[in-house]
Amino acid sequence: MKLPFLQVDAFADAPFTGNPAAVMPLDTWLDDATLQAIAAENNLSETAFLVVDATGAANYELRWFTPTNEVVMCGHATLASGHALLSTEPARERVTFRTRQAGILEVGRDGAGYMLSLPIWAPSPKPLPEIVAALGVEHVVETLWHEHRYGLVVLADEAAVRAVTPDFRKLAAEGDWLTIVSARGTDTDIVSRAFAPGGGIDEDPVTGSAHAVVTPYWAEKLGRDTFTAYQASARGGRLGCRLAGDRVVLTGNCVTVIEGSFLL
Repeated sequence: MKLPFLQVDAFADAPFTGNPAAVMPLDTWLDDATLQAIAAENNLSETAFLVVDATGAANYELRWFTPTNEVVMCGHATLASGHALLSTEPARERVTFRTRQAGILEVGRDGAGYMLSLPIWAPSPKPLPEIVAALGVEHVVETLWHEHRYGLVVLADEAAVRAVTPDFRKLAAEGDWLTIVSARGTDTDIVSRAFAPGGGIDEDPVTGSAHAVVTPYWAEKLGRDTFTAYQASARGGRLGCRLAGDRVVLTGNCVTVIEGSFLL
């Protein structure tokens, strides 16, 4: 069996930046074990699988897998999927995706780049002492939690975010969740990093779903609904963030770096 395969750098202005995702359109769903095995073979933070949505609720069904498990929502691989489809159809302005746990997601054109509409996942204050200890951070401003297993640790400044050196074994022992560290930025309004060793990803390069969590938090702190963000991983990636009703709208660019076939 020969399956289409694209590797796309999402939230990237050039190759080798942003977050790489595999995008694999399918005629019909393969069994879950095969999807998971493909994602493990790709060994990227996410592999996105697409099937035309027969229900008519959206253009496509969309699922995402890390090398070890299926996830509730993945922003960068959704943006990459939108890029893969819209870049082949110049007259098309947007594409919608029906997901199993995150509802209908949308990617549309935004100038030379794209916009991604996600649900707001506003976090609530909660002590996270084990996570703070595993991060090895001091002078924590605030800790918050979202039910989809997202922990947010707010630090004093960008330098503190960049200096974080987690104990990944301790973080992984806390389970399969995403830990975000964030602060006000210097060149951008905010800066963040994201860690998910319990899901097989020590540090995620650029995390769209994390910004569904941090955007409502920082919109309140900054006193405005639109701002800029940078995820300070080794690859790095820039995002525009905006609150729009009950949605978070992220903007960014994508670059296709591999086109080919997956032989199964």
